[in-house]
Amino acid sequence: MRKKFLSMLLAASLLTVAVTGCGSDAGTTAGNGSGTESSAGTESDAGQTQGDDLLAQIKSSGKIVFAMEGNWAPWTYHDESGELVGFDTEVGKMIAEKLGVEAEFVEGEWEGLFMGLDNGRYDAVINGVEVTDERAEKYDFSDPYGYIHTALIVKNSNTDIQSFEDLNGKTTANSLNSTYQFLAQDYGAEVQNVDSLAETMEMVLSGRVDATLNADVSFYEYMSQQPAAELKVVALTEDASLVAIPMRKGAETESLRAAVNEALGELRDSGELAAVSEKYFGSDITSEN
Repeated sequence: MRKKFLSMLLAASLLTVAVTGCGSDAGTTAGNGSGTESSAGTESDAGQTQGDDLLAQIKSSGKIVFAMEGNWAPWTYHDESGELVGFDTEVGKMIAEKLGVEAEFVEGEWEGLFMGLDNGRYDAVINGVEVTDERAEKYDFSDPYGYIHTALIVKNSNTDIQSFEDLNGKTTANSLNSTYQFLAQDYGAEVQNVDSLAETMEMVLSGRVDATLNADVSFYEYMSQQPAAELKVVALTEDASLVAIPMRKGAETESLRAAVNEALGELRDSGELAAVSEKYFGSDITSEN
């Protein structure tokens, strides 16, 4: 299954590149969040002149620019006061502190995050990004800082879907160009695009779609906030997916990647990674065991 899924993911990724090109306007999504296009849309501000040492530029500018969705609880989202919070938000801030700079977060829709990374708007993406073979061919990832499984979620009353194979001919709700979209399509489902976790669950509850695929930890956190929601997990992927921070490939990012890995190692050794995971997920997803 994994081999077939990865082949489908590669084909879909190549189609996306062919249709949109690497210069697609990620800035239209970047302006929707806590950052703005004017603050992150230039090479000098983002510290990303091609061919130069990116870490040195980040230190010189005093900030590292992270891209994220900002609406995928508990990874990145806004609390009741409107403040940007979440597991990845705090991890990003802790990494920036280790680097001796400030973290700037620019929010946008999922499909725009990587295009913004490609064209130099962002230094890195921190948004619960799963490592895949195809992504690893295009981007350099940090060491993993999270381990998750994909859950197949349906209404409590649904008895037709008991496994991933049962998705054939069914409908799911998932983010455009996400690993969940491609996995659902690999099993024969028709996927409807959504913009947030809350919208995803509402579409399942209302019966507009039959199911959704999502991170197991995201579902469990959602249920802790919405215990009356009539939803259930009917299947989980056997192997854990690795969550890491993608950066552009090339000599310019080598020192940044090394520094981020060093920061993650220190945060893991100190217990800070586990603590922030317990805060947002109720469990430690930062350990492989």
